[in-house]
Amino acid sequence: MQILTVGLHYRTAPVDLREKFALSAPKLPEALQELRRTASVLECVIVSTCNRTELYLVVDRKKLCGHSIHAYLEHQFGVSRDEFMPHLFYLEEEEAVKHLFRVACGLDSMVLGETQILGQVRSAFQTAQAEKTTGTYFNTLFKQAITLAKRARTETSISDNPVSVSYAAVELGRRFFGSFVDKRVLILGAGKMGELTAKHLHSGGAAELIVMNRTMAKAAELAERFGGQALPISRMAAELERADIVISSTGSHELVLTRGEVEAVLPARGGRPLFLIDIAVPRDLDPAIAELPGVQLFNIDHLESIVESNLEERKKTAVRIEEMIEEEMRAFAQWLKTLGVGPVIHALQRKSSHIHQDTMDSLMKKLPHLSEHDQTLIYRLTKSIVNQMLRDPITRVKELAGEENGHEAIEQFRKLFALEEWASEPTKPELTEESGAQEDGKGRREVLELRDHPESGKPSAAERSYVPEPVASASVTA
Repeated sequence: MQILTVGLHYRTAPVDLREKFALSAPKLPEALQELRRTASVLECVIVSTCNRTELYLVVDRKKLCGHSIHAYLEHQFGVSRDEFMPHLFYLEEEEAVKHLFRVACGLDSMVLGETQILGQVRSAFQTAQAEKTTGTYFNTLFKQAITLAKRARTETSISDNPVSVSYAAVELGRRFFGSFVDKRVLILGAGKMGELTAKHLHSGGAAELIVMNRTMAKAAELAERFGGQALPISRMAAELERADIVISSTGSHELVLTRGEVEAVLPARGGRPLFLIDIAVPRDLDPAIAELPGVQLFNIDHLESIVESNLEERKKTAVRIEEMIEEEMRAFAQWLKTLGVGPVIHALQRKSSHIHQDTMDSLMKKLPHLSEHDQTLIYRLTKSIVNQMLRDPITRVKELAGEENGHEAIEQFRKLFALEEWASEPTKPELTEESGAQEDGKGRREVLELRDHPESGKPSAAERSYVPEPVASASVTA
């Protein structure tokens, strides 16, 4: 098994290409299912934001998967591979794991340390879980990434200063006009980005905030929070005549404002400058608007220089988070090493269970006069002997599995106890949240713990069979 990350983001692809790969929430489940059906893909999560579309994959054949993923991207997004191939990035194993940790912590964002990405990663993971496209590897890895990102926010000052794409957009407007005190600002979109934009504008003293959204209830709620006014989209032309600044961040996949619509209102503006910032991906505002006289249009890529000027303190803090990431990478690598020990432990306990059961059956035939109580007592005592004999070897092989040559120790353990014929037949990993539970060759679920049967009554057939202990794994919570 191998962990891969394939995708494009703001450093590898321009916004006009990124917007073609943007996935809205309603389309994500279908995209996940198609990706899961792609050759060699065993687990998958898709993280799609305004700055990135990234496929996180667990695959069994990397070379075959590469061709399949290119075909998937071409079919799913309707973009020729000749157009997107020069902009794709590929990360494998440790680098893929590190990238996820950095993304979740906000260290790979355009705005260093921004907090919105954590919610987006969590949402992407939860959607993948709901669609059953995650399993043993990603149920552990993504929970670990989310927990790490929470720690990074609470244990460091990475998110103390209000630096985000929305903040950078407002700062750009401030640089252009000097002050918002006498400015009328039109906000298009009442989602999270629109909310952050309104918050920064309100703090900056904007005189009038107008919120427009396709859902009037959301527009009204946002406007009320910041002392603004909610208006329907149908009032767009009238408001463009009066607005000084327009900041757009809707989730539309079509242009919200075209060149023709802006050009039509310019005569009524009397030469007053119009300042527009498009922080949506796909873009809301027609790029041709920038060609109009007296109009300044900026998109999300123009904000990078402003972002960089506000990040010195965050860069210092990021050093500590990078250290935390290295610690978590070691923990995940350790978990991966011990993951392979589960099947040999299962085999040992399956073999011992079989030997014990055969011995008990033979004994009962030779001692038919024993009472049910005596049979139960003998069963429990002999079972206890077997358990105690297994405990130290199981503990020791778990320890050895975590060392540098752990796979060799596991193989020696398999040979020492002659477990080859007791190993489960290889099966495709079951996509369940319980990373410790496995299916054997017959499709039977096994609970990973050792139990004694109840005090009263003869043990059932199920109770007389051994079931494996849990294999140690990374302890993470979402």
